[in-house]
Amino acid sequence: MGERFTKESIKKQIKEENVKFIRLQFTDMLGTIKNVEIPLSQLDKALDNKMMFDGSSIEGFVRIEESDMQLHPDLDTFVVFPWTSEKGKVARFICDIYNPDGTPFSGCPRYNLKRNLKKMEELGFTAFNIGTEPEFFLFKLDENGEPTLELNDHGGYFDLAPTDLGENCRRDIVLELEEMGFEIEASHHEVAPGQHEIDFKYSDAIKHADDIQTFKLVVKTIARKHNLHATFMPKPLFGVNGSGMHVNMSLFSGKENAFFDKSGDMELSKTAFQFLAGILEHATHFTAVTNPTVNSYKRLVPGYEAPCYVAWSGSNRSPLIRIPTSRGLSTRIEVRSVDPAANPYLALSVLLAAGLDGVENKMEPPVSIDRNIYVMDKAEREANGIKDLPATLMDALTELKKDEVLVEALGEHLFEHFIEAKEIEWDMFRTTVHPWEREQYLTNY
Repeated sequence: MGERFTKESIKKQIKEENVKFIRLQFTDMLGTIKNVEIPLSQLDKALDNKMMFDGSSIEGFVRIEESDMQLHPDLDTFVVFPWTSEKGKVARFICDIYNPDGTPFSGCPRYNLKRNLKKMEELGFTAFNIGTEPEFFLFKLDENGEPTLELNDHGGYFDLAPTDLGENCRRDIVLELEEMGFEIEASHHEVAPGQHEIDFKYSDAIKHADDIQTFKLVVKTIARKHNLHATFMPKPLFGVNGSGMHVNMSLFSGKENAFFDKSGDMELSKTAFQFLAGILEHATHFTAVTNPTVNSYKRLVPGYEAPCYVAWSGSNRSPLIRIPTSRGLSTRIEVRSVDPAANPYLALSVLLAAGLDGVENKMEPPVSIDRNIYVMDKAEREANGIKDLPATLMDALTELKKDEVLVEALGEHLFEHFIEAKEIEWDMFRTTVHPWEREQYLTNY
């Protein structure tokens, strides 16, 4: 991964590794990985951007009467899946979606991120570098191969085997990722029982969003080989920490980190503070995209390390945004609310748009909050100018609709389809009778 491929080098590797099938992979609006698998005989057709698929069957794409879409593989995303059969391996490309007339499809999340990166370049920046920390839970499978709610361990933060029984699974995931070209920086047990984190090296936004999707696929695939189910659901269990995906961000100008200024306050540049201010300004509005499920809002509550208040600090871990201590090329802003259910292409699009709005309009952030916000009451938070993040998906959708910057960042097609799908999701949740209600009311009334 990260290697520059040509059609010739790809064909050479396919022959050397006995690849028999090719997956043309893409991501739908909701962040779900989709793929079309083709035999090797269709490789040339795929490399010539002539593979078609039915877009009307994909969430957030097109209507039945305009269903034909083209898959354009990105050659630099070619990788052979190491775990596939020695009798005939499977390789994949990540694709952009195009209309039949050869124009980019506005509903393609990957293209949408590219569109937002062009605006960044127009402002004089050359890269939007990203590092994420996606967390996940491991649950046991039953005798039918279906997920249970039985955790595979009762370990805690940084625990080792035998307490952390997921260690062998996690190690195999790391080995597979490294064989695919990932540079793994750390892997460890997280705070909650059955919860894990694997951190891989930062990269530019498109590659990193691709890597997040590949990472999820590898984690789920290898977990199943250990008779486990891996889930990136934000809050699968009540009473323990949920799973986040902290996003570390920096803008670069050439080879220089535009967020670093040796003589600036906290060694941060004006650009860094302006970008930070933009994130804070739009935080309540982009939450629907960065935390896109009903379940996401069960995580964003006090007491479980997840942020639920809009503030920033250089050290305090209770606000939405933290400034890690590293400086120089590693100077960055960490947004801590994002969860791994988010579509990474859309999440990075709205985060970039929010930050760039701060840069363009020379916004200034409020003073940092360097004490525990969780112990403040509402009046004290209001006195310090601290807003709450939305409490439900519906609240978040209402906020998103108000924000012209983010609506433009998503584009008309994705915005309209996203709102429609999520309002349906909320209404299904709202009208469902849940077990908690029966436990509370069935015998009392």
